[in-house]
Amino acid sequence: QVQLVESGGGLVQAGGSLRLSCAASGRTFGAMGWFRQAPGKEREFVSARSFSGDRINYADSVKGRFGISRDNVKNTVYLQMNSLKPEDTAVYYCAAQRFLTNQPYPDPRNYDYWGQGTQVTVSA
Repeated sequence: QVQLVESGGGLVQAGGSLRLSCAASGRTFGAMGWFRQAPGKEREFVSARSFSGDRINYADSVKGRFGISRDNVKNTVYLQMNSLKPEDTAVYYCAAQRFLTNQPYPDPRNYDYWGQGTQVTVSA
């Protein structure tokens, strides 16, 4: 059974940092990444990374502030978030593809598995 379990969310002041983790189990995955959804808004792409890390994709809104990494031994993907802004407030979701896809697409329809989400709140 496939499971993606996020952790690391919380409340932080603007300018602060958080590190999200997503522990995956049940199979070998292709690209893994992060999406977020703020209240009243659609789910949006944040970042994704291929299995080997040779392809990495970031949303323009987080470039230079967020970094995605992956430990394939632990089957875990991380999102280091620095210089956080109030507009980063959202529920952050981990997403994963079947192994053969393995492309860090920004469209959530290209992802097969999802975590339950973790809340990130950035205060002004």
